Amino acid sequence: MLIRKLFKFENAHIVRDCSTQRCSENIHGHSYQIEVLLESNYLDDGQMVYDFGLTKQSIKDMIDSFDHAITLWSQDDAEYIKAMKKHSQRWIELPVSPSAEQFCRVIYLIVERILELTNMQNGEKEVNLNSIIVHETQTGYAQGFAKDAHSPLMGLIELEDIKFSAQIQKEWKDIGLWDKLLNNMEIVNPRVV
Repeated sequence: MLIRKLFKFENAHIVRDCSTQRCSENIHGHSYQIEVLLESNYLDDGQMVYDFGLTKQSIKDMIDSFDHAITLWSQDDAEYIKAMKKHSQRWIELPVSPSAEQFCRVIYLIVERILELTNMQNGEKEVNLNSIIVHETQTGYAQGFAKDAHSPLMGLIELEDIKFSAQIQKEWKDIGLWDKLLNNMEIVNPRVV
């Protein structure tokens, strides 16, 4: 069975080297919609694949990190990166250009790691991430699967190479969440209140 949870955020970026000059040379923003699709052949004690309320914890916190932030590519011009970090308290630096396709891959890897490390508490079994869909506009989206997120042909992404500003980290419910993900530490899924 497949379930879907929708998240939204506002984000700014530049997508260098794309064919559209407006996008490749100018900071611009989008109202993103992110679909997280989870699957399992089993239902938990509440007869669900995965309680939607649980997605409002670690998964929401990580996706919400992108809200009202600027996303930077670590290979962009050093002066530009420095200026953006100086003038914005909410920034994320990625090892890949922040296109919709790369957002798919990055968010896939983050959600996948959260699920791998989550200590399920309500009989959830074999809950897997099916895919991530990133709607950059109302008419355009990218959908990424495991093979895309882990593709060396698209450029390997290591979670260690993703940097979140101090302000973003302060806003997480679990301030140590990113360290837990990087260091393969268990995440406890408390009951939803």
